Amino acid sequence: MLQAVPSSTELDELVEVTQKIRDGIEQVIAGRPELVRLTVAVLLGEGHLLLEDVPGVGKTTLAKALARSIDCTVGRIQFTPDLLPSDLTGVNIFRAQTHEFEFRPGPVFSNIVIGDEINRASPKTQSALLECMQEAQATIDGLTYQLPRPFLVIATQNPVEMEGTYPLPEAQRDRFMARLTVGYPDRDAELDLLDRQEVTDPLAELRPVTDAAQVERLIATARRLYASPAIKSYVVELVRATREDTGLRLGASPRAAIQLLRASKAFAALSGRDHVLPDDVQALAEHVLAHRLLPSTESRLSGRTTADVVRTVVARTALPPAGSLTRSRRATG
Repeated sequence: MLQAVPSSTELDELVEVTQKIRDGIEQVIAGRPELVRLTVAVLLGEGHLLLEDVPGVGKTTLAKALARSIDCTVGRIQFTPDLLPSDLTGVNIFRAQTHEFEFRPGPVFSNIVIGDEINRASPKTQSALLECMQEAQATIDGLTYQLPRPFLVIATQNPVEMEGTYPLPEAQRDRFMARLTVGYPDRDAELDLLDRQEVTDPLAELRPVTDAAQVERLIATARRLYASPAIKSYVVELVRATREDTGLRLGASPRAAIQLLRASKAFAALSGRDHVLPDDVQALAEHVLAHRLLPSTESRLSGRTTADVVRTVVARTALPPAGSLTRSRRATG
């Protein structure tokens, strides 16, 4: 039996709550509504988000604004070269009074984990997040602990060309659902930013509009959106095309296909739709795929970026037929 798509009531709840989240964040991050929409889509897709840009454009502020919009546990990690894996996951401490070890959980045991400047830590410390991000669990001294749900890692990083940074390992990058750049605000938005920050801090005034339990329910709603066989085939064709591009030495993984579909469902849900369109996939393709790809030496020398490759792949991949995107008979359960 086909899985039931979300009801209109469920979709209305999702749109109402996520719009409140977006409105709150846009009070802090002015003039970049599409960035905010993509950020909330990653949350709904139950993925992890990598924010990459130069210092001072609002990467950490965006992460904090999303965290403040939800009544949930938040962990903050400031990545530095001397940070140890145990600083992230936690340690077992021996208590002399009881002659037993007591586990002290680290900041990853939170609903939202903000990792600031992740590429300033060593690859060994960065890799401590791999199990957490993929399986929502952490293994410490042979014991496995489940992480709270929902679980979202929002990591910020500076461009790798900047001093004191380490490139993220390929396996680490592949676990981020999307990479977004914040960019500079336009002139009017920057003036508005000065006005807002002149007397008060909009971030400090932000209040939760939902809680972890409701967010988990909205994630489940988004996952039930209908993706037709034609849409799934379109996603697979896009991902496979990156593996065949001569300008890359590493294409997108099957995990990338899974996450592109989940992100597309979440993006569609924000519009109140119960099915995915090619436009949703195209809107997410560059953000979900580009950071997973490795350019060839020739591409590096010619200045062709992985984002250029994704845009080329999207442009030359045939769209699914319009009549194949919805199912005529809705399942009832």
